[in-house]
Amino acid sequence: MTHLRSIALPFVVVHPAAARVRTRLRVEAADEDVLRVVGRHLGSLAGEDLAQRCREHKLSAKQRAQSRRERKRAITAASSSRWAGAITRTSEDSWQLAWRNLVAERRTLASRIHRIERRLTVPVGERRGFKTRQESYEKRRRLQHLRTRLAGVERRLEDGRVSICRGGSRLAKARHNLDAAGLSEAAWRERWEAERLFICADGEAGQLLGNLTVRWHPDEHWLELRLPKALEHLANRPGGRYRLSCPVVFAYRGEEVAAQAESGAVRYDVFFDPGKHRWYLDASWSFSDGEPRPDMEHLRSGPVIAVDLNHGHLAVCVLDPSGNPIGAPVSVPLELTGLKASTRDGRIRQAISCVLALARTHGAGAVVIEDLDFVAWREEGRERSGRRPSRGKRAKGFRRLVAGLPTGKFRDRLVQMAANNGVAVIAVDPAYTSRWGAEHWLEHLGQISPEASGHHAAALVIGRRGLGHRARRRERCECAGINRHGEGDERALRRRGSDPRRPRVMRRRPQGRRRSVDRGTCRLGYRTSKSTWSGVPTLFTQAEGHTASSAIASCWRALRGRRTYACTESPCARTGRSHARPAG
Repeated sequence: MTHLRSIALPFVVVHPAAARVRTRLRVEAADEDVLRVVGRHLGSLAGEDLAQRCREHKLSAKQRAQSRRERKRAITAASSSRWAGAITRTSEDSWQLAWRNLVAERRTLASRIHRIERRLTVPVGERRGFKTRQESYEKRRRLQHLRTRLAGVERRLEDGRVSICRGGSRLAKARHNLDAAGLSEAAWRERWEAERLFICADGEAGQLLGNLTVRWHPDEHWLELRLPKALEHLANRPGGRYRLSCPVVFAYRGEEVAAQAESGAVRYDVFFDPGKHRWYLDASWSFSDGEPRPDMEHLRSGPVIAVDLNHGHLAVCVLDPSGNPIGAPVSVPLELTGLKASTRDGRIRQAISCVLALARTHGAGAVVIEDLDFVAWREEGRERSGRRPSRGKRAKGFRRLVAGLPTGKFRDRLVQMAANNGVAVIAVDPAYTSRWGAEHWLEHLGQISPEASGHHAAALVIGRRGLGHRARRRERCECAGINRHGEGDERALRRRGSDPRRPRVMRRRPQGRRRSVDRGTCRLGYRTSKSTWSGVPTLFTQAEGHTASSAIASCWRALRGRRTYACTESPCARTGRSHARPAG
């Protein structure tokens, strides 16, 4: 008997509690020189503060507050109090992120060690064990290597030591092999300096335009910076401030940025992109009161968009409130292999825009996705075994495919963009969606569109699960539980509204020569029981075992007493249709 795991209930994803908007700064040469000088000066202070924070190792909450006060006091002498506050806050955030990464590495190593140890307990050649002695020997060597790495991580966690590289460790390692990175020394130096620039100012509620260090005027479209004390000789405005000569306009969501600047705190980040040789300004803020979640029943009362994330495309289906597909399924291309991060992010946003456009076309109020992640696959890596390939080229290709699925990035981007368009996101349990979709819906979708695939069937099951329906397809699911007189069957209606469950497997009945007898009538080609056949004649106009409804009896030339069992169940039983026969 197959044991299926329980399926979690769907839920509405919370809208993001913050926003970030970007615009380009079309600076002149003089403005660019000032931005570089300010970024290098503050960057050097940020590097010294981060090194000091790393030397202090792990601290308690009280110790962290005291350490930040002392470091902020030392930095203020070379910049300002607000610049120092942003630098110390960034250093603490970087240290906490490095600590979480170290904990995640320990969890990954422990998971891989546990997987190898479990398989080594099984004799070679048996199920769930290693196939050959050579493979078992290599895994024992790898187990020693993983244990050594885990011991080193445990020592670092015990001592509270983390490793942080300002500018990125990947770029730092590329300096030792510029040919493989495809960079010249000058290009690498430009990227390295751009990554280590620091121009970040935290917002302050209740202050003029939401920030006193970096200030943007929404009506006059100018941007000013409060220069550090050591660079006040570069100021072109009173009070040690420098105003850029170019106008600054937020073309996207500019009204929201202006409203936030007038009423709350806004954080500004200025950075340089060496690949495009452009300067950018980011404005970010948080929402004080998050929007309430939409009601699930309200979202289920209208059509929904079901999305199944796959390698290279999104499988999309539109469903009505009854869980039936509307129109043909759609495939949205999403090719991300071998692309850089910015290009991948752009393609993800383009695919999500297509999904939201489809939602607007059909008036859908929600997008249903899987609450999917591959934490176990990514933690165990090549040590994971099961139905999927775990060795050879196929295993490498599968791990590369899993690592390339942008599950987290897609979910976060979809929630952000859907909230901006007034569309909710429903997340469902991903269990058995592909299997049940291929079993119950693939053939039906093939009749609607010849291009339908198992991914579209899985998307349809995802949508039905978000609507509260079971995965199994019913012949008349739109009228299940409602008879021809408009009366409802309480049991059927309650069954439709219950949580999704595994479809019941029905035994196939053998096809034979049967006749239907109903109150003395018969179909063409059959005789009633009054006919004079061999055997004992009878005067009854109804078959034996007949009840208030029709009966089905296989009695073709059968003697009385030797007739097969007469089924007293209505032909419409267990179908959701009416038990009454149509007139005529």
